[in-house]
Amino acid sequence: MVGIILASHGEFAKGILQSGMMIFGEQENVQAVTLMPSEGPDDFKAKIKDAISSFDNQDEILFLVDLWGGTPFNQANFLFEEHKDKWAIVAGMNLPMLIEAYGARLSMESAQEIASYILKSAKEGVKVKPEELETADTGKTCEFSTQQSNTGVPGSFEYVLARIDSRLLHGQVATTWTKTTNPTRIIVVSDAVAKDELRKNLLKQSAPPGVKVHVVPVNHMIKLAKDDQHFGGQRAMLLFENPEDVLRAVEGGVPLNTINIGSMAHSTGKVQPNKVLAFNQEDIDTFNKLKQAGLNFDVRKVPSDSKGNMDKILKKAQEELNKLK
Repeated sequence: MVGIILASHGEFAKGILQSGMMIFGEQENVQAVTLMPSEGPDDFKAKIKDAISSFDNQDEILFLVDLWGGTPFNQANFLFEEHKDKWAIVAGMNLPMLIEAYGARLSMESAQEIASYILKSAKEGVKVKPEELETADTGKTCEFSTQQSNTGVPGSFEYVLARIDSRLLHGQVATTWTKTTNPTRIIVVSDAVAKDELRKNLLKQSAPPGVKVHVVPVNHMIKLAKDDQHFGGQRAMLLFENPEDVLRAVEGGVPLNTINIGSMAHSTGKVQPNKVLAFNQEDIDTFNKLKQAGLNFDVRKVPSDSKGNMDKILKKAQEELNKLK
């Protein structure tokens, strides 16, 4: 029997598992895997592996995930790369999708066959009242698509967001920041990621609908920024892993005014003055250089957060580093 992993941010996966049980009865070879606020991508990946190891058949796995491009999707997708001939991932998990998958497992033995089969029920399960709202929404979508298609005309990029995030493109970026800034392109600027074909492909597959994702080295981004003949009408969101790459880009001529600081992962030799930002001495020195270059700092994980005070954060980080010396 095809094993099913329900994967979500928070307890959503457990809730929909319980709802499916009420309608279809208790099911074997189904596991809910949840990403909790205190956990990171590696924790979640370990949970997925544990869940899969409990299945009778580990060759045929169907992932139903809550959000395309979020951490549950990204970690499932990372494992999927080694089993792409048999496994399948469907995002946008809802109850009609799950019920249809349960039924399909009784006669289908392929995860990919089931994935294809349940898409229609999943889409038909999304309805609205009054019905005329569905038509109105379709019109808006078409208008947006037309706006997005303005490519290849004279002009330079409009930079709608430049962000430092050690996780790069994940759920918070693919949903909240994308909706707030409305980019036509997301550009991951990193020498390391540009050389890593697996990470590069996973990031491209995490693209939100209607937005192109590119992965380029820092020097190539500098060249793109100086091109004023091909990117008119293009709204670019730049994602950096660290402040050092931002400084290289700015010194090379990428015209940034503000850098959003979302997360910087902790590692050996770094101090962590708050829950999401960790610094070593090079990071602090780099942020000071960015400030001297005239950049403003916007410290927020998501648009709805209140802005943090970067000067106070850097001061606290420097004090903690000094204690370690």
